Amino acid sequence: MEAIETTTYTVALRDYPELPLRERCAAETRYTRTLERKLGGPEVVAEALRAVMQFEESDGSDASAEDLAMARQWTRAAQAAREAGYQGLGEVDGAYFEVRLT
Repeated sequence: MEAIETTTYTVALRDYPELPLRERCAAETRYTRTLERKLGGPEVVAEALRAVMQFEESDGSDASAEDLAMARQWTRAAQAAREAGYQGLGEVDGAYFEVRLT
């Protein structure tokens, strides 16, 4: 039987002062759900994040058309997720959603 590699990620709302835990968790959940809906599920989110990170670390000259398309798709999905995450809270200068591979 072949092992299946599972890549997961985490979402955390950072630098949003004095936000009750319940509201923070709700914002992170809205962000996550929107990101997954826009990209096609948790596996695709992890793949897209990995691709974007590799693209950002390179000079971009060797990026394929697929890499560029994934970066554009990530940008659109992350913007929609950010809007959903801040719904009902309002944006705070310096606050952001951090998405990390685990």
